[in-house]
Amino acid sequence: MDCGIITSKTVLLLLNIIFWAAGGALAYVGSYVIKSYNNFDNFLEDKYTLIPAAIIITVGVVMFIIGTVGCCATLRESKVGLSFFLMILLAMFAAEVAALVFAFIYQGRIKGDLEQSMSDVFQKYDGENSETRAVDYLQSQLQCCGVQTYMNWTTTPWFSSSNNTVPISCCKRNNTECTGKLDQPDLLNTQGCEVKLEQLLQDVMSYAMLVILGFAIIKFFGMLSVCVITCKSGRRTGYQALYV
Repeated sequence: MDCGIITSKTVLLLLNIIFWAAGGALAYVGSYVIKSYNNFDNFLEDKYTLIPAAIIITVGVVMFIIGTVGCCATLRESKVGLSFFLMILLAMFAAEVAALVFAFIYQGRIKGDLEQSMSDVFQKYDGENSETRAVDYLQSQLQCCGVQTYMNWTTTPWFSSSNNTVPISCCKRNNTECTGKLDQPDLLNTQGCEVKLEQLLQDVMSYAMLVILGFAIIKFFGMLSVCVITCKSGRRTGYQALYV
């Protein structure tokens, strides 16, 4: 058997094994991105930022299916099967490139999306509504207080209605003496939440982009291997016909 075909078959079989593992990995990454955004969806008005995550999950599900198709087509050197496999790889490669472009675009829009929406949500804080729960979760998880700084709370209705205090979620962890008074800055998280949330979302998007890029590169080499097997098989079949 031609060395090129053996090498290409080996690459494709390894690629199909990677598909099965990667399908689960992509589904996890997509779910992680969606979960990260859902935790802070009150502060994000642009829901299109979830498009890359939806594409990733869809590609992950498809990868489970084509892994089996790819194995059968590779072992049998079926031109029809390999052609179908090549089209699927090409479609997935295009989808991943699209997801990468979307992720890159929305990564640059995160800051602008957060700036106004966070201010609006903090202004609606009243200690009971859904905005309150979102703000408390944000401040306790990221260990921050206010939008740009803890002093931002002084311009909110909550501050004047709560005896000039900030929410308890602004207090540092495991600190039972904190009452939310501004004269206790050493007991409060003084850094604003906008910078921390922006960094978190940027990190999540960067992580997703690296995963997408990695699998896109794998698909590219997979397509090359399919082309090699198809071309070599065609030539070999042609040579055999000359001896008939």
